[in-house]
Amino acid sequence: MKEVYMDNGATTKVDPKVIEKMMPFLEEKYGNASSTHSRGLNSKHAIGDARKTIAKLIGAKSEEIIFTSGGTESNNFTIKGIAFANKDRGNHIIISKVEHKCVLKSCKWLETQGFKITYLDVDKDGFVSPNDLDDAITDKTILVSIIHGNNEIGTINDMEALGKVCKKHGICFHTDACQSFTKTEIDVKKQNLDLVTLNAHKIHGPQGVGTLYVKTGTKITPWQHGGGQENDMRGGTHNTPGIVGFAEAAKIGSDKKHVKHMTALRDKLMKGISKFQGIKLNGPEGNKRLCNNLNFSFKGIEGEALGGYLDQKGIRSSTGSACSARSLEPSYVLTSIGLTHEEANGSLRLGISRFTTEEEIDYVLQSLEKIVKKLRWISPFGKIVDKMVGKK
Repeated sequence: MKEVYMDNGATTKVDPKVIEKMMPFLEEKYGNASSTHSRGLNSKHAIGDARKTIAKLIGAKSEEIIFTSGGTESNNFTIKGIAFANKDRGNHIIISKVEHKCVLKSCKWLETQGFKITYLDVDKDGFVSPNDLDDAITDKTILVSIIHGNNEIGTINDMEALGKVCKKHGICFHTDACQSFTKTEIDVKKQNLDLVTLNAHKIHGPQGVGTLYVKTGTKITPWQHGGGQENDMRGGTHNTPGIVGFAEAAKIGSDKKHVKHMTALRDKLMKGISKFQGIKLNGPEGNKRLCNNLNFSFKGIEGEALGGYLDQKGIRSSTGSACSARSLEPSYVLTSIGLTHEEANGSLRLGISRFTTEEEIDYVLQSLEKIVKKLRWISPFGKIVDKMVGKK
């Protein structure tokens, strides 16, 4: 059976070139980077090189890059670390309603600790309004955290406009850029970013490694204590192979040809699905959307059923964020942009990677069209839906 992986929003395959770069640090160069002998120093130097690579890609200084276990840790570190380091100044934090769950849950926990959270609405395409952000800021606001590229609907927020608002008020500004890193511009100076979360496994690097950019002078409390690693900002033995792999994946992924490739395939897939009856694109079109993301609602069809039939055809997809895949509740991202529960439950997320081929897109379109027709035929509401979408 042909297998087509279209769940690249959840994770990506590790690039063979990345594995090749990592292997020496798993086999012969396995020294602990905190050790003072030559093998440890080799690891320390490799981590230093990786730090420089990632810093350069976002316009940062190498010493502003802190390695972590991934996006969830970096987001927790930001939200909680900024909150407790600045509670003498205020107790108010602003996020959007469509943040990743690790940001939402961190803020829900902070509410139990006496902090006040504003959850900003988004428009029908998932964008946060700079004017709404401006209006929400108070003299107690200590942090704004707005996702860059949305993991479900691909919306790319205008970091520059949002950053200007934060800079005007002197508010610390953070973004979760796990999905957008290497796919669209991240420039910490131009976008007035104080903290940025990145991770490796969304860009063909290994799982379990990420970074947090922290602008020099930012007041933040370390959240994981240990042996003084990362300038005492994040304790724990370095994942040297993962860090080396992350930097290599970032370096490879920053080649603009990969974005062009994914954009072309995304647009081909969108054009093909748009010909189906009774479908709705969730999120924006064009360059305001991540180059590898599509999310559609199919009228009269359960997304779980659609995904199950696709899986039988060897096509791996999802109905939303991998972190919520086993939940029976409709996606909070989709309901936040105005979808009904029926529309949200009828959604399908397809994620492209630089390894996706045009032939695979053709196979997905052919299979999807047949499955949609079959599901509408067997649905008790099939005839009603057929009339609604204009079939005779």
